[in-house]
Amino acid sequence: MRVVSGSCKGRPLKAVPGSSTRPTTDKVKEAIFNMIGPYFDGGMGLDLFAGSGGLGLEALSRGLDKVIFIDRESKAIQVIHENIKACKFEEKAEVYRNDADRAMKALIKREISFDYIFLDPPYKKQQLVSLMEKMDEQELVKTNGNIICEHSFDVELPQKVGSFTQIKHEKYGIIAVTIYSKINEE
Repeated sequence: MRVVSGSCKGRPLKAVPGSSTRPTTDKVKEAIFNMIGPYFDGGMGLDLFAGSGGLGLEALSRGLDKVIFIDRESKAIQVIHENIKACKFEEKAEVYRNDADRAMKALIKREISFDYIFLDPPYKKQQLVSLMEKMDEQELVKTNGNIICEHSFDVELPQKVGSFTQIKHEKYGIIAVTIYSKINEE
């Protein structure tokens, strides 16, 4: 596992020990960023089921101003901190140990909205549609912002979820990536 491109290109990343976290492969990571970027002129990101932090770190390396990393596993939080330090992104990152629902409530209280939200929850407990519905209700995504969902290849997500429209869907073996955008209808 490494940072694929940008200011930290080639930097190796630590994985979370054990089998509870499934890291995004470099191939899938590269494909995701080719679909949404590949590079950014600033912006705010949220890596909601961060694991090792690979997606959020890739986004920072490719030009996002700031990423908030959230995971509920203490081992993951420790690895995220180590990977952020290895990439020297301490000033651009916030890390919280929390579950997705409580984390979203905290973000809503802070009135933060995001340009990019990365959702890669455990495949067995995926609640992607309900998470996106909450994000829509609470306006966590800016207009023209994107939600990037990584999920099992056999999960079919709807074309629309609230104000989010599916703009891309690709399969990579047993993994699928579905990208939604909050398109201004006016």
